[in-house]
Amino acid sequence: MAYTIAVLSQKGGTGKTTVVRTLSDAFRRRGVRTLAIDLDPQGNLSDYFDLPPDVQPTIAEVLLGTASVGEATHQDMVPANLSLAEAELLLGGKMGRELTLRRAIAKAPPPYELILIDCPPSLGLLTVNALVAADRALITAEAQYFALQGVEQAIEVVDLARDSLNPGLSLVGLLLNVADMRTVHSREALASLRERFGSQVFDTVVRASIAYAESAERAVSILDHRPDLGADYIALADEVLARLPALGDPVATAPAVVGASEARPGAPAPAPAPPADGLSPNVPTREETEPEDVPAADAHVHAPDRERIVDGAQPPGDGHGHDDPAERSEELGAGASS
Repeated sequence: MAYTIAVLSQKGGTGKTTVVRTLSDAFRRRGVRTLAIDLDPQGNLSDYFDLPPDVQPTIAEVLLGTASVGEATHQDMVPANLSLAEAELLLGGKMGRELTLRRAIAKAPPPYELILIDCPPSLGLLTVNALVAADRALITAEAQYFALQGVEQAIEVVDLARDSLNPGLSLVGLLLNVADMRTVHSREALASLRERFGSQVFDTVVRASIAYAESAERAVSILDHRPDLGADYIALADEVLARLPALGDPVATAPAVVGASEARPGAPAPAPAPPADGLSPNVPTREETEPEDVPAADAHVHAPDRERIVDGAQPPGDGHGHDDPAERSEELGAGASS
């Protein structure tokens, strides 16, 4: 079965959908067969992939059991629309509702090596379904004052899903996204994340730019629309792959989740602040870039020139390393539905 990553955030506006769209493109260009699943009733990811709003079937039909994941796959993605909100309400009264997506994927495994799930900007039933179906969680945060609070709330839900229904779930990393690292505020947000979560924070910081909105409007990947900005996601894809098993290796390399209420002894000290102008030494000056571009906070960590994908490899068992404990789902369902 495919290795699954749920991309989530406690709030909207953190660039989560752009992360799923662009990482899907970056992985595919490395030869990794990647499926994107839109689990947000707003359907923004489906729009970004230029799928018509009336496309059928969608993830709603998958969750309701009237279509398989394969039948709902269009152009290497499973779309969503407002019918997903109705499906979520219908699932709310069912036993084992948190296991619905996981069972749908296991029943008819799609022919992909990697699945990326775009979760809704809330911590409700749909997000819980994604976490129960996932092997890893990737949390995005914007460079704002409330970023740390939002990340801790998201980690609490990851902890709850892991402890109740998915013991194989862990955190692949935290991404600071839509960041203007010329500002003191953004640099302080990054320092706070690194002080609290240490190596769980990706070295890559995705720069803010109006070009992302332009690429979404044109339904064109940022890798094609603005390759210079796409370099951030190329570096992020390298980091994600470096933290994953070789899509079949049972030994995981992702850092363990640090609970929101736990202290992190010995966490690395915050990264030193960039020069006063907010620019990294190897990043062009503002005059050398377009006005909307924001230089990255740190030099990206580029992986060596080698492929990290083992074609055809599969994770052991059902791909998640656990059984199907439907009898324990009510505890998590009560928290997600509240």
